[in-house]
Amino acid sequence: MTGIADQAWFRDPALGRILALLNADGGADGGEARVVGGAVRNSLMGLPVNDVDIATTLRPEAVMERAAAAGIKAVPTGLEHGTVTLVIDGKPFEVTTLRTDVETDGRHAKVAFSTDWKADAERRDLTINALYADAKGEVVDLVGGLADIETRNIRFIGDAARRIAEDHLRILRFFRFFAYYGSGRPDAEGLKACSVARSKLTTLSAERVWSELRKLLGAADPGRALLWMRQVAVLTEILPESERWGIDAIPSLIATEKALGWTPDPLLRLAAIVPPDAARMEALAARLKLSNAEAATLKAWTMAAPVNDEMSSAAFERLLYRNSTDGISTRLKLALAVARGKAESDFDEMARSARLIKLLDRAMHWKKPQFPLNGGDVISAGIASGPRVGELLAGLENQWVEENFASDRAALLARLQERVQ
Repeated sequence: MTGIADQAWFRDPALGRILALLNADGGADGGEARVVGGAVRNSLMGLPVNDVDIATTLRPEAVMERAAAAGIKAVPTGLEHGTVTLVIDGKPFEVTTLRTDVETDGRHAKVAFSTDWKADAERRDLTINALYADAKGEVVDLVGGLADIETRNIRFIGDAARRIAEDHLRILRFFRFFAYYGSGRPDAEGLKACSVARSKLTTLSAERVWSELRKLLGAADPGRALLWMRQVAVLTEILPESERWGIDAIPSLIATEKALGWTPDPLLRLAAIVPPDAARMEALAARLKLSNAEAATLKAWTMAAPVNDEMSSAAFERLLYRNSTDGISTRLKLALAVARGKAESDFDEMARSARLIKLLDRAMHWKKPQFPLNGGDVISAGIASGPRVGELLAGLENQWVEENFASDRAALLARLQERVQ
């Protein structure tokens, strides 16, 4: 049998203690527990394991009783769905009772607790996510997930349309898991089912849609997933702004990230596939309910002035001062990706890439100088509080910037005196 007993995470004493506790036969309820989902999948694919989830035939009340008797902290994180979080030495383990779906409407599900491992597996979304590992580390496959892991095939369990009807978010999960774990062409049945049901995505909360899209955009290379999403009109359904702009910039952006060691940035990838239009980005941020920080990042990009890669050093510093550094950096990164995409066959673009890299390095290390004067200085010079204070201050600051920040406080105070006389 396939096993994961040699994996370091599986030999964790805390996990061993929980599995021993939940598999003990001492109680009248018996009970069995297995590791399920991502930890098993990633181990078999040779990928890092972060979270370890556990499935059990025990009801949540029994899990909490056993934990209390063993002195293990138990947090009822989702009792209605059968989930209890057990904490050992600050490390959380989610333990969920086996379930069957009683009723689904594409957004929510009513479940009943079960002791049937096959039924529990068949209610999950994708075959690679429905693998279990028992207390000995032996993998239990009830839905054909092992074969799909071998071929990196992302496939719905059973009937794809039915799985999607149970939870419409599975459309986006199909493409997200393809971005992270898939190879070749997506499963044809799954692709067709996602296309047919794509309009159902509008029934989901914006938070759920954006959460999935952000995770997808954070994959090492989401390019192929985005291409197929565009092919079957799923991308247009959730991101109509991309229809006008396209995803052609993604391959060169990914290549640039890898070449220069940039950390994958979902918002930078988003900026690459939507137009740099402030009004559109404000509407997008509101529709998808982006966080304030995410919305501000996109706004800074759309509001930033265009960068001429041949501008002088002094002119570039003035540009940085008058714009968001983050916004300018985003513009430079996107321009650099385009230039690098053409550089192999165009000497001018190669030279442009070199200039853009230098400008980006300066932008990312630039420290904005502090204007030496403030409103109090203007009032002390004899100007009463009011609009005139701001006008004088803005005029002096603008001249200071145009002189490339050369004047010190004394020189600016002298200039202020000249203007108020």
